[in-house]
Amino acid sequence: MQNVSTHLENFRQLDGAPAAIRDLRAGALARFSELGFPSTRLEDWKYTNVAPLARQPFRLATDFEPTAAARHEVQRLSFGTGPLAVFLNGRHATSLSCAGTLPKGAVVGSLAAALEDTPALLEPHLARYARFEEDGLAALNTAFIRDGAFVYLPRGAVVEEPIHLLFVAFAPDQPTVNHPRNLIVAAEDSSATVVEHYVSPADDVYWTNAVTEIALAANASLTHVKVQRESERAFHVATVAARQERDSRFVSRSFSFGGALVRNAVATALDAPGGECTLDGLYLAAGEQHVDHHTSIDHLRPHCTSRELYKGILDGRSTAVFNGKVYVRPDAQKSDAQQMNKNLLLSRDAVVDTKPQLEIFADDVKCSHGATIGRLDEDAIFYLRARGIGAPAARQLLIYAFANELIERIGVEPLRAQMEELLRSRFRGEAAAEVSR
Repeated sequence: MQNVSTHLENFRQLDGAPAAIRDLRAGALARFSELGFPSTRLEDWKYTNVAPLARQPFRLATDFEPTAAARHEVQRLSFGTGPLAVFLNGRHATSLSCAGTLPKGAVVGSLAAALEDTPALLEPHLARYARFEEDGLAALNTAFIRDGAFVYLPRGAVVEEPIHLLFVAFAPDQPTVNHPRNLIVAAEDSSATVVEHYVSPADDVYWTNAVTEIALAANASLTHVKVQRESERAFHVATVAARQERDSRFVSRSFSFGGALVRNAVATALDAPGGECTLDGLYLAAGEQHVDHHTSIDHLRPHCTSRELYKGILDGRSTAVFNGKVYVRPDAQKSDAQQMNKNLLLSRDAVVDTKPQLEIFADDVKCSHGATIGRLDEDAIFYLRARGIGAPAARQLLIYAFANELIERIGVEPLRAQMEELLRSRFRGEAAAEVSR
């Protein structure tokens, strides 16, 4: 049963919207009221049942002063001296954030502040790429636009250090929902790496419903790293939607480790010749976790290139979904697209549904796609054991090697170290469990 009424009541509790988005929020709320929550009758949600999410009466997350736990989490996960924008339950925490050293005219901060101070920078892009007309949860996020991250790179700006957007969630008293809305605008010839990082220091029940929009102008270059390490009792639904102009370069790296029910949607539109995009992802699931990845790469213009590699590791009774779509439109001659999804099942009860798709409407293209589902190679385990390595350690080495192909692509050294340690600790636990059996 859908608990739409709770969200309508949450909306009535909001403060007044800035004039720049008042009509947008009202229209999005009306659309959510019509669409409600998605059901498994929809093709894109066939293998992801959001009934547990729809039934839960989530209250809107409230503002709170930074606690000792929040400060500790920020200190533990920060990268050093680069730009850092911290958000507690989706609201900007000025006292925990640091602008770092930015080129003249660059902005890293709060969307709420930008809506009040520089709405002209946002208006051409906000709600233009993450369309909510057919997506009820994106419509719900749009209706609740209040705050989130705003990153603006003026023409020619190069940010050498990674921009860290850290979202910390707390829900100690009752299940809550927060709706972060993020906008990244990269003008011509600009370049940066942005890390969008979701964490929780406690095992709370809450829902993060996030939308990130990215606009890349001609010859802009952006690496976007999204890390989801939320409570394993939490729900996480996120949309990343990008639009690319001529000769722009977009790299998306997605890492999903936490959450009870997770849905990540990543879409980019190559809307001018010469665009390049790379979509990578790694997801780990165990117990009863469910993680769903939907990707879309739309080749709208000629001479564009896309590469995609997603890997999943599933244990226990966990389930996963991968649905990757590549469209090559009639005007997109000379497109070059490659797509692959690989899955490693550590348990006989783990299940993955994978469907890489190509829809090609041009005749001069180079495209390929594929998927694999398998278990650990017994011959490789035997080879390692023959050289004095115990069975649990051999399994750990092979699992780590499978995952590390994507971890080593992270260009942010402190984050790569965090991910490597997470993998080691996760697989040490898996090896210990193997010994006890």
